[in-house]
Amino acid sequence: FQSYALYPHLSVFDNIAVPLRMRRLNVWQRLALVRRAWPEAQRVEQRIRGEVERVAQMLDIVPLLGRKPAQLSGGQRQRVAVGRAIVREPSAFLLDEPLSNLDAKLRVHMRAELAQLHRRLGTTFVYVTHDQAEAMTMSDRIVVMMDGELVQVGSPDEVYDNPNDLRVAEFIGSPKLNTLPGQVVSGGFACGGVYVPLVIEAAAGVRGTLGIRPEALRIGADGDVVLTGCTVTHIENLGAELYVHCEVPDAAAVIARVAHVGGAGVRLGMTLDLAFDTRDVRLFDSRGRRLAATVIGTVRSPEAIAA
Repeated sequence: FQSYALYPHLSVFDNIAVPLRMRRLNVWQRLALVRRAWPEAQRVEQRIRGEVERVAQMLDIVPLLGRKPAQLSGGQRQRVAVGRAIVREPSAFLLDEPLSNLDAKLRVHMRAELAQLHRRLGTTFVYVTHDQAEAMTMSDRIVVMMDGELVQVGSPDEVYDNPNDLRVAEFIGSPKLNTLPGQVVSGGFACGGVYVPLVIEAAAGVRGTLGIRPEALRIGADGDVVLTGCTVTHIENLGAELYVHCEVPDAAAVIARVAHVGGAGVRLGMTLDLAFDTRDVRLFDSRGRRLAATVIGTVRSPEAIAA
């Protein structure tokens, strides 16, 4: 559960043991005094203890077995909640945003732990999240749902590289997909002063959106298509890389995700060129559905476009 849902009056051991006691002991045997006095209940309880300790070792929470939930950190509580699910040996795990209450550093750590646990158990995990990083880093298969509609199903690579809907393309990826509105023209797609040579399975004049990932943009003119005269309006310095926000003449604003070395010398207010390759373009129609397009060549100058 997102909120852990641990019993505050029970120890960590008893929280994990609850599903086993509910399944294997009757109402009277669950009472502590009865369990201690009833030989059969004692034998069942001994088996339960062994299973709880095994799960606790797996999750590295053995030293916490005697504590109450109030004495635990958020990450420790989530391990206990996961342990309570594991001990039942279910055929599938249903996880409802289990890491959303944790801080950023702990979320990264728990993502790795849950992924390792999934591989170790070899059991299906159905994991609900609004965090694209969790979806991309932990899953073998992603199901994207929006407004009650199942939009796309595929591996993380498929969903990222070949989104079949503009909503999916904008949701997956950080920073989000750059979008330039335009229309299909003879031999390609035009948005503002930008022309991209493509064979598109749509009639000329059809309105749509060109999508380009921030990491596909390069500073300079080395690319199939060049956005000239872009003005730098904001720079986000993440250490190893920069997010360079630019205004494109006659088009929408874009973000270029560049290596720190490649972005050296970029300053607010300066004008630069941004280039990208046609193979990195994704096209969508006015309803956000993917348009099939094939790369046909390189066109850079207005003279070439006119020809």
